[in-house]
Amino acid sequence: MSNGHGNFEAGGMATAGPLDDVALRNEQFQEHQLRLQEKYRLQHQQQLDIQYMQQQSTHPHDLADGTQPYYSSTGQLIYPAQSPCYDARPKYGLSDFELLETLGTGTFGRVYLARFRHDHSYYAMKVLKKSEVVRLKQVEHINSEKQILSQVHFPFIVNLFTTFQDERNLYMLLEYVIGGELFSHLRKAGRFTNDMTRFYAAEIVLAIEYLHARDIIYRDLKPENLLLDSNGHIKITDFGFAKRVEDRTWTLCGTPEYLAPEIIQSKGHGKAVDWWALGILIFEMLAGYPPFFDDNPFGIYEKILAGRIAFPAHIDPAAKDLIKRLLTADRTKRLGNLKGGSDDIKNHKWFRGVDWQGLMDRTVQAPIVPPYIHPGDTGNFEKYPEVVDDGSDPKGDPYRSLFLNF
Repeated sequence: MSNGHGNFEAGGMATAGPLDDVALRNEQFQEHQLRLQEKYRLQHQQQLDIQYMQQQSTHPHDLADGTQPYYSSTGQLIYPAQSPCYDARPKYGLSDFELLETLGTGTFGRVYLARFRHDHSYYAMKVLKKSEVVRLKQVEHINSEKQILSQVHFPFIVNLFTTFQDERNLYMLLEYVIGGELFSHLRKAGRFTNDMTRFYAAEIVLAIEYLHARDIIYRDLKPENLLLDSNGHIKITDFGFAKRVEDRTWTLCGTPEYLAPEIIQSKGHGKAVDWWALGILIFEMLAGYPPFFDDNPFGIYEKILAGRIAFPAHIDPAAKDLIKRLLTADRTKRLGNLKGGSDDIKNHKWFRGVDWQGLMDRTVQAPIVPPYIHPGDTGNFEKYPEVVDDGSDPKGDPYRSLFLNF
């Protein structure tokens, strides 16, 4: 998982007495939750796209969240629809949440378990330090992460509810996925069985298929970015490297063991890199380690470009065939990037018998159902030492202009 409080400006509460204020906030938040439940009935993003276009037909370029329409790779004009979970102008503020403990850490931020003060419901709050985001030249990636997550809605992708910012930090309010990282479950098991691996891989295929249909490449597929929900289904998180790309992009980003050859060689890359990463992930789930590893990144890159894979004897022949077809250096021959697209992967013999509709409906039993005692249980996450605020008050916000739409 990639990888505080201050005054909140937008979406603040009206002035009221202490008791009235609490009651008002609670009522407004409950109303918001009811609206979310109603919107959750919309099952397919395509339906949302059509409805949004109809609602905005008189002013198609004046979208509510300021997002401009874009052309898909097939030349179709797409009007991005806002996720039914996302609230661009929440009636609750940052001060309505209490940060309890760290769920994960990254280079320039942390993810905390957050509790809404008025009904004690739990969320994940991603807190990013503005100065570090700027120093590490990640402004575009962070703004893109917010933009993409506010527009996507899919069973196997983490939900973004809203965002805040103060003079020091950026805040993303996400659903709390209680089962922890797939990475932790994999390390505990050593390796997954063929059936377990196929289940997780199938849900990931559906998620990547959904993203690619919207010209979004994910670019950071790995066990650490895959969470398990309370029923054991996949939730992809951390969209810091995700990007809307119609053809190719040249940014070098990702995790060394999972980088496709075209990224390493700076040839320009597109959607095919996610299918390469899926091949790496399937191998790692079955073997317990990735196919290309070394003590330093350059050694990893050399092995990726050499393309020699040593398969453990226990790996199923059909799985081995799929992995080889995904880990094809020539993008024009890589499964998932051919004329049949993702259907070529779904129709591969290793996935024979998979109930794809049952997966979408989440009626297929997951192989691991994470244990938990209560909705705020963090037992499935690693423990991290908490940081102490240095107590210094920032003098203004020199980075505000870089995050105007956050």
